[in-house]
Amino acid sequence: MSPFELHRPDDLLSAVRLLEKYGDDAVLHMGGTELLLLMKLGFAQPGHLIDGKRIADLKRLEVADDRLTIGAGVTHRRIERHRDIAHMMPALVSLEKAVANIRVRNAGTLGGNLCFAEPHSDPATLLAALDATVDLVGPQGGRTLPLREFLIGAFATALAPAEIMTRITVPLPRVGARVGYHRLALKERPTVAAAVVLDDRRCEVWIGALTAKPLPVPEAAAVLASSAGRDVTAAAEATRAAVLAVDAGEGDDYRAQLASVMVRRAVADAQPRLAL
Repeated sequence: MSPFELHRPDDLLSAVRLLEKYGDDAVLHMGGTELLLLMKLGFAQPGHLIDGKRIADLKRLEVADDRLTIGAGVTHRRIERHRDIAHMMPALVSLEKAVANIRVRNAGTLGGNLCFAEPHSDPATLLAALDATVDLVGPQGGRTLPLREFLIGAFATALAPAEIMTRITVPLPRVGARVGYHRLALKERPTVAAAVVLDDRRCEVWIGALTAKPLPVPEAAAVLASSAGRDVTAAAEATRAAVLAVDAGEGDDYRAQLASVMVRRAVADAQPRLAL
């Protein structure tokens, strides 16, 4: 690992100024579970490492006004153990319990996971299906983006130079709406995953890990919406066809079949949001 200078700002403005000052030679980190591995392997060699653990704004976690607000520096473990989230969004808690291992969950943060944009990570697919947004702050001020637009591709996001993700906001599903997430994983990371949101007002079906970023399957969502979530076979077939249409790689039929199975299982696993 190459030498670097460590900075520990106490607030967002100081962190933004450091990123602006050192440019491409600086990286912000919270848990560092991905970044430090890359540094050890020699794939990343920043001269300035900016530790965001002292920035209180990045550690907010609350359920209020029908939305869940998660600071970008909140760990997977903290989300996993939050009682209100378990009651109002059990699929997210189940997902977080499956992220890597307990050592990673104790250190790794949701914001770091999303900013790293690894195609085979868990949270992005479910959060995209839930219509989550991310708040960003940089030298030009703040802005909000749908997570669906923030994720550009494999290891690529819409973060501008010297910009920091501050929080993730997730609209809570309506009481009684069902949310499910199911994945097939090899060595902790999903090989293919599916997220579904089943509501009398809207349905969402998203596939993860097969493409560079989460893939919406509106055809499958339309089937579930028109059948009140009952026609799972037709939704699975629509998923298979959609994946075949975008996946031209070797073994695409096998991957499409896996995606259709994951949709079936995500629907079967879907749990309702309960009223507090």
